[in-house]
Amino acid sequence: LLVDGIVQLGEGVAELGSVDEVLKPLGKAGLGSQHAGFHAAYADFLAGEIVEITKDEVKSYPLDKPMPKAHCMFEWIYFARPDAIMDGREVYDVRKKIGMILAEEAPADVDVIMPIPDSGRAHALGYSIKSGIPYEEGFMKNRFVNRTFILPDQKQREQAVSMKMNPIRSTVEGKRILIVDDSIVRGTTLKILVKVLRDAGAKEVHVRVGSPPIIAPCYYGVDMKTRDEFISTKYSTEEIRQILDADSLAYISIEGMVRALKFNENDLCLA
Repeated sequence: LLVDGIVQLGEGVAELGSVDEVLKPLGKAGLGSQHAGFHAAYADFLAGEIVEITKDEVKSYPLDKPMPKAHCMFEWIYFARPDAIMDGREVYDVRKKIGMILAEEAPADVDVIMPIPDSGRAHALGYSIKSGIPYEEGFMKNRFVNRTFILPDQKQREQAVSMKMNPIRSTVEGKRILIVDDSIVRGTTLKILVKVLRDAGAKEVHVRVGSPPIIAPCYYGVDMKTRDEFISTKYSTEEIRQILDADSLAYISIEGMVRALKFNENDLCLA
C-alpha cells in the first residue's frame, strides 16, 4: 500500500482482535481514513510511505527523502468524522475554528445560529461561540436518507432533501436565522432548506459556508464529475444568494480556512 499524502490514511491497531479481523470486513478502502474506531498505535502515515500489512502487524517503510504533501482540505471540512484525529488534531476542533473565523469574516445581525446537520454542527457552534449569538438545533434529520449531492439526478436530489430535513418550529418561527453549512456544491439542499425555514415562519434566513466556493471537481474519488455541476462556477455570490432566496450569503475565505487548518498553504490540496 503506497500512501499518496492527499487523502488522510491513519494507522491503528484494534483494541480487540487482530489487524486482520478488524480490516477484513472493511475491505481495501476501510484501512483508510481516520483513527475513529481504532486505538491509535502510532503516528499518521507519511506521503510516499510504503505500508506492509499482515494478519499480525503493520510495518511501514518511509522514503529516504521528504515527499511533497497535499492534505485534502475537504476531508477537514466535510468527509472526515468529527471525532477523527488527523495529523495530531481533532477534526471537530478544526471545524469549530473554521466557524469562529467565519464569524470574524462575515458577521450577521441575527437571533439564532443553526447548523445544517450533521456536518455543519461544529462550524455553527464555532460561529456561535465567536459571535455570542445563541446556537439552536433547527432541523430534525431523517437518518434513512443518504447524502444528496452524490445522487445522479436533480429531481432525485430535490425529493431526497425534502424528505431529509424537517424544521423545529419553536427554533425558527418569528426569528432571524443564520444557517451554517460546510459547503455548497450544487445548491440543491440549501435552496430547499431556506424555503423550508421561511415556510416555518422564519423572519430572515442568512447563510454562512465553512468552505470557499467550490469551483472544480476532485479527481481522487469524490463523485463530482464536471465543473458544470458546481453552482459557484456559473454564478457570483450575489447571484447564488438570490437563487437560494437568502437574505445574505458569505463563504470563509481561502486565507481564513488555511488559518483554521494551521497548515502551510502549499501543503494543502485546494484544487
